[in-house]
Amino acid sequence: MMHIDQVHLNFNPQALLALNLVLALVMFGVALDLKLSDFKQALRTPKALAIGLLGHHVLFPAGTYLLILALNPLPSIALGMLLVSSCPAGHISNFFTHRAGGNAALSVSISTLSTVGAVFMMPINVAFWANQHEGMRAILRDFSLDPLSMLFEVALLLGVPLALGLTMSHRFPKMAARLLKPMRVFSLVVFGVFVSGALLANWKFFLAYGAMVVGIVFIHNACALASGYGLGKLTGLAERDCRAVAFETGIQNSGLGLVLIFNFFGALGGMAIVTAWWGIWHIFAGMALSTYWMKKPAQAAKAGA
Repeated sequence: MMHIDQVHLNFNPQALLALNLVLALVMFGVALDLKLSDFKQALRTPKALAIGLLGHHVLFPAGTYLLILALNPLPSIALGMLLVSSCPAGHISNFFTHRAGGNAALSVSISTLSTVGAVFMMPINVAFWANQHEGMRAILRDFSLDPLSMLFEVALLLGVPLALGLTMSHRFPKMAARLLKPMRVFSLVVFGVFVSGALLANWKFFLAYGAMVVGIVFIHNACALASGYGLGKLTGLAERDCRAVAFETGIQNSGLGLVLIFNFFGALGGMAIVTAWWGIWHIFAGMALSTYWMKKPAQAAKAGA
């Protein structure tokens, strides 16, 4: 069996362009539902918002680096873990937070601001933490990664569709309202079909190398969810806010991570497989945790504490 980093996933340039467009479409659909009042509302609870963003942009990448030191995975797998931890929050976290009885408004605010912040924080986190590790530093050197190029790519993939969606929502609210539901359903269905197709096309690689990443992703994701919730508890947030912070820390936009791996790292096998598996696993983990919390309302949890 070949080394995991010699694996080249079945993903041609046309498919990569399609993935970029699909991701932009998803972000545009998300932005149609955003209003300036959402940001004003978020600022009314600055403590919870700041803690959520701190957990997402600082605690999780730093904790991931410590986990890499503890588990000592292959450098490419380690860099995939680091890239995932630096991604903005996945917007399915809003669904899980609502389902779990968490603070959905806080969840939306953290997701949105983490997406905006990721334009700058993602290249910074990847460059800083990867350069502290010899193996990851060698990969960055081999691929001549330029953080400014990554910043531009992330801004293009996230910033432009968000700006267009926010502009339409603000200037043409009736049109945005009409487009919101069909656009959201269409973009998510297209994204789901695309990911499913890519998974099926590369299924043999997941069967061959999945054992190398399944346990790592499980531990990594569990640590993310637990650290987000724990940070909320340690800082005295309400139970509903703690649940929101947990999902905002543990549910990542791994689709963006995959795009960057193909654009900047030549679809390096270890990075691609760990990121793709994360994108599958965090849905199962989010459903399981939100189901558990759904049966344990936040008010009851607080009363029993």
